[in-house]
Amino acid sequence: MSNKEKEKDPATLKDEGNTLFKAGDMKGAACCYSKAIKLSDCKAERAVLYRNRSACYLKLEEYTKAEADASKALDTDPGDVKARFRRAQACQKLGQLNQAFEDSQKCAQLEPKNRAFQDLLRELGAQIQQKAKQMNSTDARVQQMFSLLLDASATDSDRQKAAQNLVVLSREDAGAEQIFRNDGVKLIQRLLESKLEDILLSALRTLVGLCTGHQSRTMAIVNELGMQQLCGVMGTGASAVSLAACHLLQVMFEALTQDMRKDFRGKDEAMLAEPSRELRSMLRHLLDMLPAAAVSGPGRDSAINLLVKQVPRKCQKNPDNSVTLWVIDQGLKQILEVAGTVPELDHGPALTENTNMSCSVLLSKLYDDLKSDKERENFSKLCEDYVQQHFNRPDVESKLRAIQSASTLLQGPSDTGNQALEVPGMMDAVIALCASKDVSHQQVAVEALIHASGKAKRASFITPNGVALLKDLYKNSENDRIRVRALVGLCKLGSAGGTDFSMKQFAEGSTVKLAKQCRKWLCNDALPATSRRWSVEGLAYLTFDADVKEDLVGDRNALRAMFELAKSEDKTVLFAVGSTLVNCTNSYDVEKPDPQMLELAKYAKQHVPEEHPKDEASYVEKRLGKLLEAGVVSALVCMVRHESPALTESCRECVARAFLALVDRQQDRGAVVAQGGGKALIPLASDNTVIGKVKSAQALAKITITSNPEIAFPGERIYEVVRPLISLLSLECTLLQNFEALMALTNLAGISERLRQKMIQEKAVPKMEGYMFEEHELVRAAATECMCNMVLSTEVQQLYLATGNDRLKLLVLYSGEEDERLRRAAAGTLAMLTAEQPELCARVPATTTHWLEILQALLLSEVGDLRHRGVVIARNLMTAERSLAETLMESEALEILSVLAKGGGDGGTPDPIAKTAQSCLDKAIEYGIIQSSGEAGVARIVEE
Repeated sequence: MSNKEKEKDPATLKDEGNTLFKAGDMKGAACCYSKAIKLSDCKAERAVLYRNRSACYLKLEEYTKAEADASKALDTDPGDVKARFRRAQACQKLGQLNQAFEDSQKCAQLEPKNRAFQDLLRELGAQIQQKAKQMNSTDARVQQMFSLLLDASATDSDRQKAAQNLVVLSREDAGAEQIFRNDGVKLIQRLLESKLEDILLSALRTLVGLCTGHQSRTMAIVNELGMQQLCGVMGTGASAVSLAACHLLQVMFEALTQDMRKDFRGKDEAMLAEPSRELRSMLRHLLDMLPAAAVSGPGRDSAINLLVKQVPRKCQKNPDNSVTLWVIDQGLKQILEVAGTVPELDHGPALTENTNMSCSVLLSKLYDDLKSDKERENFSKLCEDYVQQHFNRPDVESKLRAIQSASTLLQGPSDTGNQALEVPGMMDAVIALCASKDVSHQQVAVEALIHASGKAKRASFITPNGVALLKDLYKNSENDRIRVRALVGLCKLGSAGGTDFSMKQFAEGSTVKLAKQCRKWLCNDALPATSRRWSVEGLAYLTFDADVKEDLVGDRNALRAMFELAKSEDKTVLFAVGSTLVNCTNSYDVEKPDPQMLELAKYAKQHVPEEHPKDEASYVEKRLGKLLEAGVVSALVCMVRHESPALTESCRECVARAFLALVDRQQDRGAVVAQGGGKALIPLASDNTVIGKVKSAQALAKITITSNPEIAFPGERIYEVVRPLISLLSLECTLLQNFEALMALTNLAGISERLRQKMIQEKAVPKMEGYMFEEHELVRAAATECMCNMVLSTEVQQLYLATGNDRLKLLVLYSGEEDERLRRAAAGTLAMLTAEQPELCARVPATTTHWLEILQALLLSEVGDLRHRGVVIARNLMTAERSLAETLMESEALEILSVLAKGGGDGGTPDPIAKTAQSCLDKAIEYGIIQSSGEAGVARIVEE
């Protein structure tokens, strides 16, 4: 039968699935059963396939799918006891205890002597009794809390305590269910109208407990309370209440979308209404909040934050971006209204210092989530039309709104922002408004000019036209807000050459003078935080110049002032601080040109980039030391803790780059870990740009190599390090990153079986095996060392026990290589495998005809570690089979072992090599292969 015919044959697919199931490949087995189900026309055959697939899903812990498949099997054959037992097991895990008990009872009736059925029945009976007891106890407590909260005569303190106790109860499954069933939502609705902040917070936190991970309850609560009331609470002036309401809505979004990310087939799930209606309602209310005058600044920020988190696709592999398209269609205008608001004008929605940046991030996220050029063109056209509509109006305020909108777009989807700036007359208006006598007008124009100079093309236009204007504003303006922004504009234009020492826009020394002024503003505590933040923006541009880096790092006061800003409430400074640190640590990527191409460029008189002398490694190392002394690690840790749209993926990448530079020197890693750097790197390795994830993972690898992982990552945190390290075992990563990841994983694999199991679950073993064939000797040796620790796990030992592969052969051959490190790792792995799995010993001679020479070379090695591994392997072989012992004793191994057995330890301590060699001889004597001559370590072959 051909492969195509086999693919179309359900019986063949079923057999293949059974084979994969026995081998432990549950996903592969489930895939085969799924294909067979689609192809089979026989009801009875399909029922068996559903039953088999249900067993796979149970092993994969996908209990809803397991229950659904078992139910389908029972629909065809109600007497299928295996399917019924599997449904009982799935229902037990899903918490459907009554259904599970009923199924297990029927199983026990059909097969009374089956011990597994009886055990499950007893277990379920105990669980049902425990749950009933817990529910009765919880019900009384819930009723007591309700009575206190509804009692008008109760004191405020008693009611606050009752509300707090309700929060605790809502976090328990039984408590949440009792609150919900006893009309608790109506009571909470009344509490949300309370004037006491503590009671209001308790009501919101109780709702969080009710909604967490429960879709049907969440849908009921959204419909009963209404989004208008919840958004109204979030829009209040109290910051703590607004944040609590934002957290509640975040939990609601997650509860409503969690099942949409899975392929559910169960009966219970089929009865749930489609949650998209509630989701659209929530998004609609959030969009309506944005321009509403009654909403507070923190409330508006919370609404934007929720849209940033919930609207774009979490994974680009998901083809459905319909939510993003819907938000653009229904709410882009509202977003742009907030983006175009000038706070200094009398009217308009209330904003915080973070609102403008949050809008930029939201617009950028929406743009990045679009899939086609047509969608992106439509987005840019809508934004351009909005800007043009306001710019064409005769009043100044409308023109300011248009410029402010374009400025916000430039900080987000910059291509769209540049397109908006090309509206006829826009740049001329910006230049003209810079000379306005109205400070708010000047501020909007200067900021637009700064953001517009990001592109080299536009910077070259602005440099001759705008530098004189910016200098004039900086020198002559009486307002500090204008002066500091003009200074940043000059900084940005002055750094247009980037790190290229030969490409400077201004005269020699100009950037150093600008940076000195920025540091002066930064250290001036009398200035508002926003003005000082703009100083950091200036330094972010100027620190491309190595002279500026040296001056900044040498100014301890300026560094501390910058780090304090990074820890402040103004989140808009995060990217500027991150960029400055990347520049100071030289942790940006630099492509070194090919030497031949460099010579050709010089010959053709083309521009060749030049590195600043102070960007050499010795200078960078000193700068890193000064940054560590100034407290850079605590600032970076605080930056990562911020939950804000301003902490964008680009910002996270900057932090990751800085951390990697800081842990480059081994002596600095302890200080980084002690200040929380290890803890901060873990989330950076999972939520970041592609480059940022790699940089974070590499930093984690460096720490894990030289620090005790159990101290660097205490508790459960150590298990979170495994996945980032394994992600470095990729062909897209450099050999150095591969090597460091393998070294780190070796350390983790030697700690505990649980960590080894984590690595096995994350599919690390096949990757390690792949790197055991790497040409680079260090990477190859590191992979073999990692495998040496991994073979302590039974699952990995089984891979070597399986027939039809060359795993054992590779270890034997590597034990004879010239590379000492590789030999040590391979021989160590072989020694452990032959000790744990004696049946492997008989296979060693079949791996290569040179196996005996390799073993003798280990025994004769001048390196003690290799000799020790050699005698352990010899002992394992001789213990496993008499024939192997005979082969060894008939070779030169007898003489070598006899010599090794005479060796003694230092200071009278027993030598482990001599002791093990003697045990080999003792085993040969026990077999009757050799006789002892009476002198220790001396033996001779028995003559037959």
